[in-house]
Amino acid sequence: MMVLVVVVSAVILLTAYRTYGSLLVKLLQLDPQRPTPAHTLRDDVDYAPLNAGPLLNQHFSAIAAAGPIVGPILAGAAFGWVPALLWILFGSIFIGGVHDFTSLVASVRHQGKSIAEVVREHMSQRAFLLFLTFIWLALVYIIVAFTDITAASFIGLQKLENGDVVTGSGIASSSLMYLVLPIIMGLLMKYTGLTNGWATLIFLPLIGVAIIAGQHLPFDVAAMVKSYSPGISDAQADGTAHVIWDIALLLYCAVASVAPLWLLLQPRGELGGYFLFIALGAGAVGLIMGGKPVELPAFSGWTSLKGDTLAPMLFITIACGACSGFHSLIASGTTSKQLRTEMDAKSIGYGSMLLEAMVAIVSLCCVMALSSDHALVKNPQPNFIYALGIGSFLETIHVPSAIGVSFALMAFSTFVYDTLDVCTRLGRFIIQELTGLQGRAGRWLGTMITTGAPMFFVFQTSTDAAGRRIPVWRTFWELFGASNQLLAAITLLGVTVWLWRTRQATWVWFVTGIPMVLMSVMSIWALVSMILKHFQGGITANPVPWIAALLIGLALMMIWEAIWIVLVSRPLDPKPPLGSLAAE
Repeated sequence: MMVLVVVVSAVILLTAYRTYGSLLVKLLQLDPQRPTPAHTLRDDVDYAPLNAGPLLNQHFSAIAAAGPIVGPILAGAAFGWVPALLWILFGSIFIGGVHDFTSLVASVRHQGKSIAEVVREHMSQRAFLLFLTFIWLALVYIIVAFTDITAASFIGLQKLENGDVVTGSGIASSSLMYLVLPIIMGLLMKYTGLTNGWATLIFLPLIGVAIIAGQHLPFDVAAMVKSYSPGISDAQADGTAHVIWDIALLLYCAVASVAPLWLLLQPRGELGGYFLFIALGAGAVGLIMGGKPVELPAFSGWTSLKGDTLAPMLFITIACGACSGFHSLIASGTTSKQLRTEMDAKSIGYGSMLLEAMVAIVSLCCVMALSSDHALVKNPQPNFIYALGIGSFLETIHVPSAIGVSFALMAFSTFVYDTLDVCTRLGRFIIQELTGLQGRAGRWLGTMITTGAPMFFVFQTSTDAAGRRIPVWRTFWELFGASNQLLAAITLLGVTVWLWRTRQATWVWFVTGIPMVLMSVMSIWALVSMILKHFQGGITANPVPWIAALLIGLALMMIWEAIWIVLVSRPLDPKPPLGSLAAE
């Protein structure tokens, strides 16, 4: 059954790429002869043309973080696998893919500027400032959620059915090795002339060595904590180790966000892209060869065990696997400045989103193999569910389960690293834009503010009714999902205003307008539900409902700005001269 799910989903997504993707190319009037900013503004620092293959790797590795793994697993466990699968397919084809594709093209048509700059040009300075503030808040919660769930992978251990043990400290060691390898790769490529092809051939196998070596050379922070405080329990040591890893990851984000692109971001993006494809291919092959039965119910009901309703929670729990506002920041932040030709936007903008949908479907299959009364379904731990699932699938093709689980946990961490430092870098850009501070002082101030806010939140603790500590990432995942989807909605809002002002065509309202309305309704509905839930017992000091209220206010003000602009603005010239980079 799972084989059928994977194969049919792949056929649907491929068909969508060839049909709806091609229609979008025509509607957006992509022209292979029109010079892109990568050529006209080339400086080999921010603007430099890159072939479609390497750019696809870099873009895919940046957008496909933990989201397409965590969201589908949580939604499948809560509502059943059929609703989750339908939203992944529908959302990625008609909403997420359109969002990514149009935001990339909008940036390319505006000299590689960010989507916020497109909003400023076609809406107003006030809308621009509102959008920047919204983006920065969304980035903070992405950093909080992904930092904490990655730190959770570095503690404790996972016992496999065959008796093998995979330790979090071993995964931590592998991850540290993985961070060092791209730095060495970047240094060799810059100072010795090592080509990209040879660098990949050398360093990609070394990641495999790191995966295996990590379990033999564990970096056990919890054991260190116990050695300094012998009287504390294992649970307390793990909790302290978790916070230490949170801090370490945020410090890494701070350093990575100001490091030269060639030293870390570009070589790790290249390796990470291949690693993503390997993880996706390995999971798919294992599923096809293994013939695992489906244990999870197809539909678990309109309300989850936690009391969440399918609408709107399904649509904000599965974010990156179906639609993600974060993708527009990558598309308009770095990818648009490297696009070799406009025609490459189809594979990189639309195609990457459909590939991410396949990552989400493979992740969903990992939880489909578990019954509804399984402990990991009742209290989901997405990183371990994903790792156990991939390990089980790989075992069918004779890969030892311990190596398979280590590979999956390492892959999980790899996906997140790419996102964490990109988010910190983008957050730093926004602070610099808002304050006007440039140079070294501006870079470090923006970095400290962007990492300082998540640092505050990872120190906050909350407990459930039984007194058990709730992981920080679980506290903020719903807020992250809702704010991420609302970011997608207001990105589509900006794109819709741009297209309407330059095209004055009815198709704009169907292609980008309706997706914008759907994502606005679902995300605002979810945020309102969060506020009401947190205020049931009266005024609370918990920051989640207050931030939710602020996000709703920012979004509603932007929607009002857009309505006003559409009603009173005059249409712009929809067809700039060939070769011009003037805004459409």
